[in-house]
Amino acid sequence: MRIEWPTIGLILLCYTLWLCVGFYLWPVLPVLALTIMALLGALHSSLVHECLHGHPTRHRLLNEALVALPLTWLHAYRRYKATHLAHHNDARLTDPMEDPESYYVARWEYRRMPRVLRGVLWVNNTLIGRMALGPWLAGFAFIASELRLLREDAPGVRLAWALHLPSLMVVLALITAMGIPLWLYLLAVCWPAMALISLRTFAEHQWHEAPGGRTIIVERSPLAWLFLHNNLHIVHHREPRAPWYELPRLYAERRAYWQDVNQGYAFPNYWALWRRYGVMPKEPVAHPALRFEPPVDAAE
Repeated sequence: MRIEWPTIGLILLCYTLWLCVGFYLWPVLPVLALTIMALLGALHSSLVHECLHGHPTRHRLLNEALVALPLTWLHAYRRYKATHLAHHNDARLTDPMEDPESYYVARWEYRRMPRVLRGVLWVNNTLIGRMALGPWLAGFAFIASELRLLREDAPGVRLAWALHLPSLMVVLALITAMGIPLWLYLLAVCWPAMALISLRTFAEHQWHEAPGGRTIIVERSPLAWLFLHNNLHIVHHREPRAPWYELPRLYAERRAYWQDVNQGYAFPNYWALWRRYGVMPKEPVAHPALRFEPPVDAAE
C-alpha cells in the first residue's frame, strides 16, 4: 500500500500543535496562540485539499478521516471534494456556470445585480478586498448553495453534512475546553486562516483562450509551505496525483515548459501580486468572454 509519510506526519503535527497551543499557550500568550492557530487553520485547509486529491493513501475513507476535524469550521469535506474536483475540469475553468470555484459572474447576471452588490464584488476583486471580504462572501454563498441543495435533496449532500456536523461539534467542544470564546475563535482564527488561503486563490485562475493560460505560477513564497506548494498551481492542475512535496521538483525540472504551458501567467512572488492588484481589481467581475445570455430556463 502506498503511503505518503510526509503528509501523514504533517497532519499529525498540525493537529498536535493546534491542541498544544490551545491548551497550553492560550492561557499565557493569547495573541500568539491565536496567531499560530490561524496559521494551522490555513495549513489544515491545504491538507484537506491534498487529501481530497487521493493523498496520502489509496483509501479515500482513510484520507477523509485523517482531516476530519474541521479547524476552520465551515466546509463539509465531501461537499468541498465534489465542488473542487468539478473545478479541475480545465476545459471549463473560470466558466461561472460550470466551474464551482470561478470568481467571475455571468454577464447577464451582472446586468441584473444591484449597484451596491456590483461595488462589493469590485472590491472583492482586489487583493485586500479578497482577503478581508472574500472569506465572508464565499462562506455565505457556500451556505446558501448548500441549503438549496439540501431542500432539493441533492444526492450525497445530506450525508456529507451528517458526517461534518459531529466533527464540527468535537472541534467546538475542544475550543470551549481551551477557554477560547467561540466568537473570538471565529474572528481571530477562522477569518485570518481563510484570508491567508484567499491570498493563494486570489489570482490562481484567469480567463484565457488556452486552458493552460488560465492557471497561475507564483515561483517563490515564504508561505509556500502553508499552501503545500500550490503556488505552483499549473503543476498541480496538470499533475493532481503528485503529492505536495514533489511539486517544486516537477516545476524546477521543466521551468520553461511550465511557463510556456500557462502562457507566461507567472509572478516571482506574492509581493509582486500585491503591488499590481493590492487595491486595484485584477479583472472585471463579469466574465469577459462567456455567458453573455441567460439559459432558456433563467430567461423565462
